[in-house]
Amino acid sequence: MTNRIAAKGGMVIGKGEDLTREESRVEIRRLRATEGRLRTILDAVDTAFAIVEVKFDANDTPVDYRFLEANPAFERQSGADLVGKWVTEYAPDLERFWFETYGHVAKTGEPANFENYANTFERWFDVRAIRIGDPRERRIAIFFNDVTERKRAEAQLVGLNDTLEQQVQDRTTELDRLWDTSPDLLLVIDFDGVFRRVNPAWVTTLGYDPDELVGHHVNEFVVAEDHADTIAAYQLAAMGGSPRMVNRYVHKDGTLCWISWVAARAGQVIYAFGRNVTAERTQAEALAQAEEALRHAQKMEAIGQLTGGVAHDFNNLLTVIRGSVDLLRRPGLTQEKRDRYVEAIASTAERATKLTNQLLAFARRQTLKPQVCDVGARLRGVADMLDTVTGGRIGVVTDLPPDPCYVLVDLNQFETALVNLAVNARDAMAGEGTLSLSVRCDSVMPPIRGHSGSHAAFAAISVADTGTGIEAEQVERIFEPFFTTKEVGKGTGLGLSQVLGFVKQSGGDVEVSSVPGRGTTFTLYLPQVDADRETAAADTGTALATHADGQRVLVVEDNLGVGRFCTDVLADLGYQTVWAHNAEEALKELDRAQQAFSVVFSDVVMPGMGGIELATVLRDRFPDLPVLLTSGYSDILAQEGGHGFDLLHKPYSAQQLATALRRVTGEAAVLATPPTD
Repeated sequence: MTNRIAAKGGMVIGKGEDLTREESRVEIRRLRATEGRLRTILDAVDTAFAIVEVKFDANDTPVDYRFLEANPAFERQSGADLVGKWVTEYAPDLERFWFETYGHVAKTGEPANFENYANTFERWFDVRAIRIGDPRERRIAIFFNDVTERKRAEAQLVGLNDTLEQQVQDRTTELDRLWDTSPDLLLVIDFDGVFRRVNPAWVTTLGYDPDELVGHHVNEFVVAEDHADTIAAYQLAAMGGSPRMVNRYVHKDGTLCWISWVAARAGQVIYAFGRNVTAERTQAEALAQAEEALRHAQKMEAIGQLTGGVAHDFNNLLTVIRGSVDLLRRPGLTQEKRDRYVEAIASTAERATKLTNQLLAFARRQTLKPQVCDVGARLRGVADMLDTVTGGRIGVVTDLPPDPCYVLVDLNQFETALVNLAVNARDAMAGEGTLSLSVRCDSVMPPIRGHSGSHAAFAAISVADTGTGIEAEQVERIFEPFFTTKEVGKGTGLGLSQVLGFVKQSGGDVEVSSVPGRGTTFTLYLPQVDADRETAAADTGTALATHADGQRVLVVEDNLGVGRFCTDVLADLGYQTVWAHNAEEALKELDRAQQAFSVVFSDVVMPGMGGIELATVLRDRFPDLPVLLTSGYSDILAQEGGHGFDLLHKPYSAQQLATALRRVTGEAAVLATPPTD
């Protein structure tokens, strides 16, 4: 039994040993699996890992260490394969810091965390070291990362911070220096217009110390007339705008200073920059006064030249008239001589009328009678009669458009302008050459003599000659009144003035192109109009009867000589006349008249109520009463026209007066006649 027990016991013992070995194998496999997983992790991570064995000398001082294991990241970050090597083999001059730190961890078991620079590797490392295994083996595990780039960035950041601090300090110093030394006014003001800070320039510019300004409202120092603009400026700045303005400050001594400001918002305040522009303002005002004085002097010179020219020409005309009158007074004159002297007076008066019209055209003050006409047809008609003006040795050539080209002009003034240009061309060609007349429709008027052009449609009428041309320095003067290059007695110098005045008053301009020795071209630009505005000139009809059969005329004329002449002429023509010396007297006469008037014949320019105003009143109060106006010149007529009333120009003849009166009374009779079935 004992043997069996023993045997049995032996079997039991044998099984226990088998179980222990199996458990060991399982544990080994588990440990190997764990080690594999750890190895996989260590191989995959970016953190460098190594196990080192620290070597001590006889005095227990760490003198070296050997790398037993290392993961791939170790070699990447250190730049060397050190497994199995003592560190002194690779880096004999390695800093003592590394030996002492690792030795302390190996001896004491105290972990170490630090960042340090390794000269050998020329890198910064962030290191974690712990003791592992049997303390007697003096082994440690090292984890580290290369932090060289971060350390460099930190160093750069520190340097940048130091630089920025220095730059800020330098900039602050510069700004303070600018603030203190600027000759211009610098200002910090709040949104309510109260000064918060000012620079020293306020003392030198306006005489105020900073403590006299800070805490005070801006308008305490600004003239009252500029308060509103000043408030509007800083309110605009408070809303984010950038106002620019000029206002006037009162200097401490009471004088005024003009300050030009620029302002902008910064946070909850406004920064403003002001410059003293008083001197510039004073200079500008002085310059404006000097320019005005120069313009006045030039105007007086022009008036003097104009007056002298007019006096010369009118004295010539008056000499003929006065001499003829004296001769008519001589007894025993034959009818032939009497007729000759009367004709001389009549023709001289006509020349005086023409001279007056030229002056008014030059001044653009002539009352024009615009009519729509085909400019090509008109030019063809003028060309047909120019032979009598230019002479047989000058050929007249025309280039006219095939289709009508309409303009709105005073026909008499238009034809006069063309004749004036033709006469100048004849004289420039010394009586021999070619005169070319052309028309271009739908033209664009270019800029002329500093005036802007126009893209509207214009008719361009060109008059070109093959004469001597005009020198460049004279081109700018040819439109001046009485300026002429002709010999004394050969021209008045008003022809081109009439041309320019007429064209300007018609809404156009004149362009001059000249080449000395080759000829000159004048181009008149006149605005085109639609064909449906075409009108025909009224036929004044010399065949109208001149006897009035006792029709009543109310003459309104303030000039005694003209009034006496007019009433005498009307009486000779068979009219009954009543003469009122002004408009107010005329209205009273109409109110108390026992017998109706056939027509009112009134001057335009009179003291008190003028002729146009009188005619307007009469049109409202007596709509069936015809009104005929007369004037030698009127600003209102020149600028605004006749306001729908008929107009007879002074000077007028008896025949012209009779014709005009017959026309307006005849038209009134037609209008007053009721229609018949």
